[in-house]
Amino acid sequence: MRQAFPAATRKASLWGAFFVCAVFSLAPLRALAEGCRAPGPLREAQVARVVDGDTLRLSDGRSVRLIGVNAPEMGREGRPDEPFAVAATRQLEQLVAASGGRVALLVGAQAHDHYGRSLAHAFGRDGANWEAQQLAAGLGFAVALAPNTALASCQFAAEAKARATGRGLWRRNPVLDAAQLRRGGFALLRGRVEAVERSRGGVWLELEGDLVLQIAPQALAQFDEQALQGLRGQVVEARGWVVDRQRRGALKPGQARWLLRVTHPAMLGR
Repeated sequence: MRQAFPAATRKASLWGAFFVCAVFSLAPLRALAEGCRAPGPLREAQVARVVDGDTLRLSDGRSVRLIGVNAPEMGREGRPDEPFAVAATRQLEQLVAASGGRVALLVGAQAHDHYGRSLAHAFGRDGANWEAQQLAAGLGFAVALAPNTALASCQFAAEAKARATGRGLWRRNPVLDAAQLRRGGFALLRGRVEAVERSRGGVWLELEGDLVLQIAPQALAQFDEQALQGLRGQVVEARGWVVDRQRRGALKPGQARWLLRVTHPAMLGR
């Protein structure tokens, strides 16, 4: 994927696929994860169980959400499993088992999410990053949420390998046309930029249909604003969590119904 943003993020890639439930061989995935080395000291812990493809429960009671990967959701409250959710969970279980039930954690610059879970990168006893191995197998989407972006470049590179080889989620294209949005939640979206505006709320990219992308002021330092202005008329692809402002009662006259906050250059490309 070509990007009009900093070179460190140009390995990011969007598009791909759905369906198939298989646990992949770990050996080639470790090789793909070798570039994701810990940039700081690690703390070892015992894993009690794997909750899903991106969440661990530790023996001390902590829940750990892995940084940089958004795995398919396991079904809860009567809802079915998302495609590849079981495969993602099983592969993470396999990684834990291969590491003797132990995990080495690098806590993020932001240490907890709004659910109270610890945010950390996870490494096996072989030193390979578990998030990158999930991404290389196509069992999750790469995400970059500031300030926890230390491994974003190598994680997006791991995802790009899965896309290129049609692994897992990348077997069929998951990118949705912006005009086809019908619900909130995590999504990969594609659409033409009709307007670019700057305000106290940051930079706003208005896409055809009823979607607006927001780059908040605190995130703008990571972007090339001139390149953002040059996106007018271009087709872009973005990923992140879509908010339905109508459902939240926050939709004002003239505003787009759907809002996606772009938090890092790797989350936006063309």
